[in-house]
Amino acid sequence: MGNVMIQKCTSSISTEQSSRIYWLGRYTERAFSTLKSLERLYDKVIDKDPEHYKKYLDCFGLDDIYGDYKAFFRSFIFDVNNSCSAAYSLERAYDNGIVLREEISTEALAYLQLAKDKLKSAENTPQGLVVALMPLEDILYGFYGCFTDHVYSEEIRDIFLCAKSVERVELYIRLKYRTEKIISEFERMCEFLKRIPENTPYRYNETILENLKEIVYSESFQYQEFSAISLISRLFSGGAI
Repeated sequence: MGNVMIQKCTSSISTEQSSRIYWLGRYTERAFSTLKSLERLYDKVIDKDPEHYKKYLDCFGLDDIYGDYKAFFRSFIFDVNNSCSAAYSLERAYDNGIVLREEISTEALAYLQLAKDKLKSAENTPQGLVVALMPLEDILYGFYGCFTDHVYSEEIRDIFLCAKSVERVELYIRLKYRTEKIISEFERMCEFLKRIPENTPYRYNETILENLKEIVYSESFQYQEFSAISLISRLFSGGAI
């Protein structure tokens, strides 16, 4: 892997802050997109095929350890120990939000707490799945709006928006969205990457981005999805926090 660009110019935020903002963006988008995907999947499972959830597992290279769709949905929505669940992503987003309270505002952080509380309360209701999905999507929309309204730093906003788009591209590839939709989101991601100031300490790897472009725009893209996902995971330095 090529060297990640770390500029010595003065930045308004530290390396840790920019890293946490990036993962705040990825985890909030992961929670949101997971809920949207599970909502669509639930309709297919109920209306057509009770075992359709297995195709979702295949997209992530996961074995079926659940036995039926009810256990699957309960785990992927509520289980904080399942790293693919909405609950897990919300916990990680909140953990980063706590550290970034001054950067993102107490008001924005409150939306993440509200999302966690709503998900927890929905787990024990008879209509758990239905209750969990719709209100949570609205709450996360509220978080995005509050974040935009209270964060004045363009640097922070651009890192956050870039991270959301990176997460979408990876999920779209995993869930086998239409190539046109993947490319549209990928191009938006590239635009966000351009907007991140060069002196931001948490920078993307330009060599990896060029390699990713070659795959996404190639005619054989559908046969190189795992390579694309691997490159996305290495686009920024450091692991998830």
